[in-house]
Amino acid sequence: MVHTRYSIIAPIFNEEGNIDLLYERISQILNSTGETWELILVNDGSRDHSPQMMDDLAAKDSRVKVLHFARNFGHQIAVTAGIDHASGDAVVLIDADLQDPPELIPEMIERWKAGYQVVYAVRSKREGESWFKVWTAKLFYRVINQITAIDIPVDTGDFRLMDRRVVEVLKAMREHSRFIRGMTSWVGFKQTGVNYVRAQRHAGETKYPLRKMLKFAADAITGFSFWPLQVMIYFALGLGILALLAIVVVSVLRVVYGPDFFGGQATTIVLLLLVSSFQLFFLFVLGQYVARIYDEARARPLYVIAQRTNLEPAASSGESVG
Repeated sequence: MVHTRYSIIAPIFNEEGNIDLLYERISQILNSTGETWELILVNDGSRDHSPQMMDDLAAKDSRVKVLHFARNFGHQIAVTAGIDHASGDAVVLIDADLQDPPELIPEMIERWKAGYQVVYAVRSKREGESWFKVWTAKLFYRVINQITAIDIPVDTGDFRLMDRRVVEVLKAMREHSRFIRGMTSWVGFKQTGVNYVRAQRHAGETKYPLRKMLKFAADAITGFSFWPLQVMIYFALGLGILALLAIVVVSVLRVVYGPDFFGGQATTIVLLLLVSSFQLFFLFVLGQYVARIYDEARARPLYVIAQRTNLEPAASSGESVG
């Protein structure tokens, strides 16, 4: 693999309206550094003209490297494939929608040259996003910081620069349900943030609707915290204490008001439904962890590469070639 100074990784899923401008802005910025660089575009099963546009850029500029997945594997897996193939001393993750400005990369590089191994971008403001998405994002980061043992910076995304040492550690972490920003925090090293205003999407639609956001949150929580399992014991103790108190209260009331007080089965049915609902919820949470174990035990490759352009196979990436 040819050594480069900087590797920029951008996952692509139906981004035909953004690809050319992304390349123009990144190439202009990195050319100004006077150092070698590569742009790795990972086609995550796009169904528009994105694949052809990516190949056209690669044919025009050999610094553009293209990976085509055999199908859609998801954003975090696409980022992982880019990391597996990156050769740079510093690796930058950025989305293709241009909400994360490439113009912030020089400031990240300055922090990296100052001695930081991870430089993450902090969203001081998010333009063009609904109050619901902004509020739920803030809530998510604050909740996950409370229930995990690692410190994941709030109001951050995957937009970040990582030193080669961090990249090598991430390449060794092959779990299937991935949460890159959490994995980067878990790695450690010296980290810092830079603030920026997140712009509106330049073109196209968001690739993270509510359904994917919920799955992303579930992967993050189950991947970095046992709190959902541990909290079950507290619910069980609470229900047990409530049941004991109910027995005492009902017994006293029946002694005072007669044996017919609290007669009928309505109370029993309500309590059974309450307890059953908690049991089913606990089984669901337990099932999420069991599903992760099953997913890892199958040991399938994280992704399948259908075609490469300007790239050699990554060493020990665990990928599969279709």
